[in-house]
Amino acid sequence: MIVQLVEEAANSGARLEPAVAAIGMSIRTFQRWGLQADGADRRRGPSSSPANKLAPLERQKIIAIANSPAFRDLSPKQIVPQLADQGVYVASESSFYRVLREEGEIKHREPSRPATKHKTKEHVATGPCQVWSWDITYLKSPIVGQFFYLYLIMDVWSRKIVAATVFSKECNDYSAKLFLQTCYRLGIDPAGLVLHSDNGGPMKGATMLATLQRLGVVPSFSRPQVSDDNPYSESLFRTMKYRPGYPSQPFSSLDAAQAWVDGFVGWYNTEHLHSGIRFVTPDDRHFGRENAILTRRKELYEKARQQNPDRWSKGIRNWDPVEAVFLNPEPPAEAILLAAA
Repeated sequence: MIVQLVEEAANSGARLEPAVAAIGMSIRTFQRWGLQADGADRRRGPSSSPANKLAPLERQKIIAIANSPAFRDLSPKQIVPQLADQGVYVASESSFYRVLREEGEIKHREPSRPATKHKTKEHVATGPCQVWSWDITYLKSPIVGQFFYLYLIMDVWSRKIVAATVFSKECNDYSAKLFLQTCYRLGIDPAGLVLHSDNGGPMKGATMLATLQRLGVVPSFSRPQVSDDNPYSESLFRTMKYRPGYPSQPFSSLDAAQAWVDGFVGWYNTEHLHSGIRFVTPDDRHFGRENAILTRRKELYEKARQQNPDRWSKGIRNWDPVEAVFLNPEPPAEAILLAAA
């Protein structure tokens, strides 16, 4: 059956070696099976369990932690770093996922699709206030068909939300004023700062562009009709609207919407462990506290490996700070050549 499927893929234009590798086989194994009468898969897997397999009590502990009130709404990606900050090591993140998957407790719980990646001009941030990303999203109002508009600016390097204001309409004057107020409040010189957005009217309006030009800001825009060219803002809005606690009913007023957004910003900046920056909070990274946090985690993992070295076939988890963050990075030359082939 497997031989037949691979041959069908090859006859359809696929290269034989990548097609075989995709199912975990070598080209020589495939050729040997092809000489057999039925071409059946005779792999039987390992004959014994790994020596460092989790004990039943350890598996129960993982399940108990994942279902506890403190962690039941979090993924293992969030649970493991929080346990590390408490000085507790139970198992690796992959072990959490494996045990929960085997117990049938890994479910997709969000009405969303995976994002499709697109590329545009590359920007690199190696510290705070070098590259900002901003966008506008709708918030439901009490009147059907009318919305409030959340203008949100985030620092790409630290993921910190530096501005989040709800307005009653989309307007490039509001955009320009919000950007000026944010720079003044943070006490920064915006000259040379990259401000990335999509191609909406408030982003490319005359007032906004004139303000950016006057301040020496480098404007950056997504390609038309390609929302994924602004991935950091889109991801942030997704986090906001799919997290527990997002109102299922419309906001009763502009002030009510702003109050909820203020609470979300406080949680996101000071409590949320962000997966893109080694699971530290945006504030910890923005204000230079991440090195101490990551150093403590690294020491904890080194100690755990010394106590039970059989559990570690490779090095410990990477707790080194993320030095550079790329906005829409250029594909490597090798990928370009392969795509053109």
